[in-house]
Order: sequence, then C-alpha cells, then structure tokens
Amino acid sequence: MLKKTSLVMAILLLGAFSIVWIKIIAPMQASADRFGPETAARDYALQDNSRIQIPAAPIEQKQPAPSAEMNLYWGELHVHTSESFDATLFGNTLGIEDAYRFASGEPLKSASGEVMQLSRPLDFVAITDHAEGFGTRTHCDDEGLSLLERGTCWLANEPNPMIFRILAGRARGEALPGDPSAPPGVYQPVSLPALKPGSFPTCRLGEGALKRCLDNGRVDWQRYVALADQYYEPGELTTLIAYEFSPGMPDQGKHHRNVIFRSNKVPERAISSIDVSSAIDLWQGLEATCGAGCDFLTIPHNPNKAWGLTYSRYTREGTAYEKDDWQLRQRREPLTEIYQVKGAQECALGVGATDEECAFEQVLDPCQPGETTGCAFETSFARQGLKVGLELEQELGFNPLQVGFIAATDSHNSNPGDVEEWDYPGAVGAVTSSAFRRLEDEEPVPFKSRLQFQGSGGLAGVWAPENTREAIFDALARRETYGTSGPRMALRFYAGWNVSETVLDNPSVIESLQATGVPMGGRLATSDVSGRRRGESPQFYVWAMRDPIDAPLQRVQMIKGWIDNEGQTHEAVFDIACADGLTTDPETGQCPDSGASVDLQTCQYSSHLGSNELKVLWSDPEYNPEQAAFYYVRVLMNPTCRWSTYDAIRLGRMPDPRVPATLQERAWSSPIWLTPDVQP
Repeated sequence: MLKKTSLVMAILLLGAFSIVWIKIIAPMQASADRFGPETAARDYALQDNSRIQIPAAPIEQKQPAPSAEMNLYWGELHVHTSESFDATLFGNTLGIEDAYRFASGEPLKSASGEVMQLSRPLDFVAITDHAEGFGTRTHCDDEGLSLLERGTCWLANEPNPMIFRILAGRARGEALPGDPSAPPGVYQPVSLPALKPGSFPTCRLGEGALKRCLDNGRVDWQRYVALADQYYEPGELTTLIAYEFSPGMPDQGKHHRNVIFRSNKVPERAISSIDVSSAIDLWQGLEATCGAGCDFLTIPHNPNKAWGLTYSRYTREGTAYEKDDWQLRQRREPLTEIYQVKGAQECALGVGATDEECAFEQVLDPCQPGETTGCAFETSFARQGLKVGLELEQELGFNPLQVGFIAATDSHNSNPGDVEEWDYPGAVGAVTSSAFRRLEDEEPVPFKSRLQFQGSGGLAGVWAPENTREAIFDALARRETYGTSGPRMALRFYAGWNVSETVLDNPSVIESLQATGVPMGGRLATSDVSGRRRGESPQFYVWAMRDPIDAPLQRVQMIKGWIDNEGQTHEAVFDIACADGLTTDPETGQCPDSGASVDLQTCQYSSHLGSNELKVLWSDPEYNPEQAAFYYVRVLMNPTCRWSTYDAIRLGRMPDPRVPATLQERAWSSPIWLTPDVQP
C-alpha cells in the first residue's frame, strides 16, 4: 500500500513538474534565447553595417545667445532607462546618468554591441521612467534578504520579456466586449481596475515589504531630482525633472501621461497610478502637493492606443467630466504627443478623416461594432481631439482641448532623441538589439508587432528665448512647439491681420509678426477691438527649412478644422507650398508629383529634387468669421527609407512586404485657433 501511494505521488509530482516545464520554464528559456542580452551579440554578428551610408553630421554650432525673437531648441520629453522595470526586463542595463551623457552627445552600446550615438546633441531632455516602479527594486542589493525576497528580486530584474508579459497582463486587466448595437468607434465608458499598493511582487511578499517600497519610492524620486540637477547645464543641456504616470489598460492600451516640472521645486514623492487611477486625480494630487515655487504640466502619449479614452468625455473610471474637471485639464495639459515609436497620433484614415497622409505609420483599422480595443476610435487621434475641443467650447464657453504638439521616442534604451532611420537601434532593449531581432517578428496582430507598429520616434522643437528650464517649460506651456518624425526641420508658423506679402523677404519678419499676430500655439480673435467681425481671412505665415543631413522638403500643407452653427465639425487639407517651383493643380488643389524616389538597394534618395526652404503667406479661401476654427501646418519631406529597409540592407535581404519600404518624414506645428468670441 505504501509503495503504491509513493508511486502515485511520484507520478503526480512528475506530472506537475512536466506542466511547469512545458508552460513556464521551457517558454522562458526560449524567450531568453531569442530576446535576451546573453545571445544578442550572436544575432548582431549577422548584420553588415558597412552596407549603409550614414550622412555626415554638420559642423557643430554653438548654442545661440538669448534672443527676443526666440531660438529653436531640440529635445526629447519621453525616454526610459533601466530604472523602469519594463526596460530592465527587456534587457536594458543603462541608467539615468547614461541617458544624460547620451543626450550630450556621448556614445552608448546596446545589449548586442550596436553603437548608439546622436548625430547632434540635444538641447533639452526629460527622463520619464515609470513612477509605479519607484522603490520596488531599491532594496534588492541589500544584505540579509530572505529566500522569498531574493526570489521576487530575481523576478523583477531578470531580463526576459516573458516575465514582463506575465506581470503587465495582470495589471492591465482583460478587455470587455462592447455593445454591438452602439455606433462603432464611439468610446463606451467602462470602469477600469486600478493598481493596488503592493501589486508588484517585491512589494507584496515579505515582512514590511509594502512600507519598504513606499519609503524607497521617495528615496528613488529624490535621487532622480538630484541627478537632473547634477547634469543641468543652462545654455548647453537643460534637464527637466519628470516622470511617467502609467495606468494600465487592456490589450496593451495606454492612458499614460508624462509629468514635467518647471524647476527643481517638486513634490516629495511622485504620484503614480498606484496612488490614483485617473488623470483628474493626478492633476488634483499634484496641485495639492506641488508647493511654493512648483509648477507642472502633463503630456498624454499614444492616444491611438488609449482605445478612444484620451479625447472622450469620460474618465478612466467611466464617469463623465464635469466643468471643473475640464478647467483643470485646460490648466494642466497644454500639449499632446503627436508621434512616437508606437505610431502617429495625428489622424487615421476612415475615422473622421479622408486625408491620405493619415495613413502614415498607422496599422489600426476603424473599429467594428462591439470592439473596445485594438482598433481606431473617433476620439483616439489629435485632430479629432481638436474638433472635440471646438464642440466643448460651444457648450462650456472655453476650449479644454486647445493642445499643442510635440513628438518623442518612448525608447526604453536610455538613448533620448535617437531617431534617425539609418541607425535606429530599436526601442525595447535586447529585444530589438540587432537588425535580425528587429525584423524577425512573427506577431500576427499588427498593432502588437515591433516591425509594423514601431517607428524610429520623433523630436520636439521648441521656440524659446534661451535654453533654461524655465524658458523651455514656459514655451511648452504656451504651446510654441512642434513635433517631427525625427528630422530636425526648422518650422515657424504665425497668423495675423493685414500682413503684407513683403514679409516674405523682410529680414525682420518675426519681429513684425510678433507685434501684430500670434505664433503657433496661440489664439487669434476674429473680431477687432470694437467687437466687429473681420470679414476677410487672416494671413498665415509659414517658413520651413530642411534638416541639413536629411532629404529636401516636398510640400507644406495647412490642416483646418472648424465647427458650424449646428455644432457639426469639419476638416480640410490644403497644399499651400510646393517644392521645385511647382504650383498646385487647379482641380485637385494638390502639389503635383515631383518624381522624387528612393533606390531601395542603397537607400539613396533624389537629392536633386525638392527644396531646402519653403515659405508662404496664405489666406483661407473658405474663411468664415462666425466659425471657430483651428489651423496647423504639416511639412512633408521627399521619400526616404524606413528603418526596416536599412535593416534589410544590413542583412542582405529584400525589404519586408508587410511594411512600406519608404516613408515621408514630416513635421507638425502646434495649431493656431481662430476664436470669434475672444477679444484681442
């Protein structure tokens, strides 16, 4: 009897071990072999970088002196280091100081040995590690940890993306089916679960684990602030103190915000989604704890993956915004990310837009009835958000979604601003550390695919009088900013009344426009000082200059959105300047095809076509002084190779047919709003 019992027990134990091996251990080993840092050099050896011709960087120029007419500064407001637990699990070992040195122009090496270096240093940077991870691993090097504590620390620091998927899946929750009878693509409010204190394994298991994490969270934040101060060099590198607020959503959804501070006067601890789950509570909590001399703003990212929530009228808990909530949002959220590695957030074809350029870096299809995740919603993109703002202005008397644009990377490689297509190192540590790994993507769902849904990321351009924390922050707050998909194109955009064509050749044009008009991010009243409507269109001045190490410019477009007397919103796109001396077609209103092309064997583009500079003074042929409207500029370059094509050349392959071989890099200005009921 005893032998039989022992045999049964042995069989059960063997069966349990087999299940654990098949379900957990073997997949983790396979994941480590395929994506881990230990094997990254093996895969890196498969590529030949000598096949790529990298443009020579321009001669380094000194930072401009303070200027009343503003200087253009380039920066990154969204990057992660190994302080973010997901970056560690992806195999990134580079920390905060590495990121600051990288921003200054120093090279780094990725997990595989790929050299990462900026073509030109950044002017400003904000490191935005996830606040939810502060304090969770600080104790892991302490002596005297129990076996259980050492086990959770191993789990939190082992570079294996499978561990991240397990932990993140629990925090994000499951997608719920929607009402199939409701209009598709219209956000259906639900109450999403919030993170609980102690959710992370290192804060849940072991005596006093939760209190230790909370205490260490303050320590980590204080170290963050101290390092930002240490690397702050006014006039050279401005280090803005920041972090990311990262509540989870089902199906890899994002409703995250980067919190940016004006100075080193900051709260004692970083409020995370463990403390509060909604943006409203975040803003309220920050206002309550900011203190004297402290100021902040927040920037949402990836509205395309917020499954309609970002520009909806609802909070994450499913409750409707009240007027006070909208006023709070207007006060604290002047910007949105329009582009980063996880796609473009401007607009989507078939979702309130027929603009063909809305297909740029998009893989999300319009939602079908009952879909609540994984598709393009009406309130998922910045242009739609601007139109919702016009609707709210009619209802509330103010526009809480009057937001400007920046772009960023969201890289988890500690490499802020590393955006060039020709040496893109991926964005998720060892997982994408080599051309082979970046292209070997078998993910069947496009919006989860690194190959299909990861671009090289973008940069923020800021017009400010000088390169200091206060000046950069104030420019962000007044929305005198723009975003690009990577290239450093210079862009200015003004609107004013009775602007003469002579400004195009006037060397003091900006001084003149600042006296009589408003720059990007501003509001222009359609009534004069006596309250009378101005019957003719204002003049819009646009000037764009190419990046000296990238392709020429192809065209400048004006995007307009407006609301009619019935409360219906509309949009239109105008080509307003064409390269090569071409003019718009009188029937289509579009610039003709210039014939610019790309050699996919070498990625050499048509350097003899396109323009170094485009400038224009434009008036709206459809202007109506009774209608509130917004206008923003989009500048398109000639076609160049996408990063995936450069990687195919490195590996001696043809470009992957699942993604476009080329793309048209671009810049998006912050809008200018025309407001009938706001006096000058």
